[in-house]
Amino acid sequence: MSVVYRCNHCGVVVGQLDQQVLDTEKLGWNQLSQEERAEMINYQQNGDIHIKTICENCEDTFQQHPHYHELDFFIQ
Repeated sequence: MSVVYRCNHCGVVVGQLDQQVLDTEKLGWNQLSQEERAEMINYQQNGDIHIKTICENCEDTFQQHPHYHELDFFIQ
């Protein structure tokens, strides 16, 4: 099983954990609300878990261009 952290905006893989047993508290998932979990965590049929996150490049872009938050997609 892999946990794949992928940028929700540009699609780049930010990180990946390959483990059979996960401590979700150490990963901080217990800090998320039910709505945040449903939005950010996707369970794949092969057992992998995909987490929506943001990469440093996209975060920098949002800081430089705050009006991009209004857009559904800012990368063409």
